[in-house]
Amino acid sequence: MNSTTDKRTCNIILVGMMGAGKTTVGKLLAKQLGKTFIDSDEEIQRRTGVTIPHIFDVEGEAGFRVRESGVIQELLKQDDIVLATGGGAILSAQNRPLMKQNGVVVYLKSSVHDLWQRTRHDHNRPLLQTSNPRAKLQELHDQRDPLYTETADIIIHTGKQSVQILLERLQHKLEELKQMTGSEKMIQTLHVGLAERSYPIHIGSSLLSRADLLMAHIPQKRAVVISNTTVAPLYMQQLVESLKSIGVQSQTIILPDGEQYKNGESLNTIYDALLSAHSERSTPLIALGGGVIGDITGYAAATYLRGVPFIQIPTTVLSQVDSSVGGKTGINHPLGKNMIGAFYQPLVVLADTFTLDTLPDKELRAGIAEVIKYGLIRDLPFLEWLEANIEKLLARDTAALQYAISRSCQNKAEVVGADERESGERALLNLGHTFGHAIENGMGYGVWLHGEAVAAGTIMAADLSHRMGWLGADEVARVRKLFERTGLPVAGPKLGAEKYQQLMGLDKKVSNGKIRFVLLKSLGNAVITGDVPQTLLAQTIEACSA
Repeated sequence: MNSTTDKRTCNIILVGMMGAGKTTVGKLLAKQLGKTFIDSDEEIQRRTGVTIPHIFDVEGEAGFRVRESGVIQELLKQDDIVLATGGGAILSAQNRPLMKQNGVVVYLKSSVHDLWQRTRHDHNRPLLQTSNPRAKLQELHDQRDPLYTETADIIIHTGKQSVQILLERLQHKLEELKQMTGSEKMIQTLHVGLAERSYPIHIGSSLLSRADLLMAHIPQKRAVVISNTTVAPLYMQQLVESLKSIGVQSQTIILPDGEQYKNGESLNTIYDALLSAHSERSTPLIALGGGVIGDITGYAAATYLRGVPFIQIPTTVLSQVDSSVGGKTGINHPLGKNMIGAFYQPLVVLADTFTLDTLPDKELRAGIAEVIKYGLIRDLPFLEWLEANIEKLLARDTAALQYAISRSCQNKAEVVGADERESGERALLNLGHTFGHAIENGMGYGVWLHGEAVAAGTIMAADLSHRMGWLGADEVARVRKLFERTGLPVAGPKLGAEKYQQLMGLDKKVSNGKIRFVLLKSLGNAVITGDVPQTLLAQTIEACSA
């Protein structure tokens, strides 16, 4: 084997907690693929002639880890193997990069509850021989899970599924990865054309390790990374280490997670940290997270020292296809969503599709609502592609996700390039948002996900378009069916027509006292209008609320 690429496609390295099923899955996978199966723990026992518990008794965990690293490093020199590693092998800072360089790393992810059910009667687990093994298992999981996630090329949730189904899913993911391997796993680069403020959008897998793509925008070798309590444990360390590899030192700021925290208090938390650290005008703020983190970090960048560099690393579908592109930044106010903000463009957007592997299904579906929007307002062929491929997106098919993200970004880049400050065409991107923002505000920020509210709002917009005489009933049904297949809400909450209209009157798109709606003249053709009869609006709200 002459190249790292070849090596990576022929070796498979299984990582995960004790009880995750690495040995069981590894043996079956090796048999199906015609590879040699090796269990690192069994190899250590074969070489020493004693059991793992005995090594722990004599040499302690530190001594065992030294032996384990030596064995793994030797085994990784082989070709065509499926290697099941011990649960703690990931702890070694030497092992992690070696695994990534010498094979496809697969994390078999299990809940602590499932792991406990599988290991509680196993007395050959030295680390669980304590007075409270359940608590110890939780502690080990919390320590190791971020390292597994950071190192893995593929994450498979084991759950309650049969081994055969798990193997089928794993082989499908391996085949996808094999097809992508070749040119840095198919990095696609789009451009937002804004003259001297133009910037690239890089889309691909495992881009968090490609800090070189950011190097030109961090001249003083200092950066501030802003994330939240959900994303930071998963990806902060990987990004910080990647930045360190190009000589960049990072300050980190971690905010609470949730739309309800996109407010002035969180903004001041960022300002306090920047001022305390004497952060300079040349130091970029890097947003690592979803739309909330991107919006609030961007607004902080626009206003701190009257403007500092801003970099977007979105980690959700919604932020990768929409909020990270176009320069809209801001925070919410109790009286309205995104009412305080600025247009402030990033220098670069890095959309790593690998981060979507850990995205909850609910968040995935919510992000797809914004993807569907592009097809409805201006790209009918894309809408038809979505109707044919929505199940692939929901199954997290890598190729389908990358295509949907790049097509969405291309649509948004074209719109933003033509109308940066939303004086015309860009307002069409707000399809479903006038109703959706009313839902979010009326229910309390964070109760409905943004994408869920936009989905229900888009159905309302389609219904109103029908009542205006533009869309046919069959077209409205077609839109509703696609959202239903995605698992998104197709009705808003029953707030009442008066309450909806009051909340929509607070929307920033109100002009000359009139609420401006984005409606559909036909599928793929959106328009903006403030001339909507109140009776029709009330009928839509009543018909589309539940």
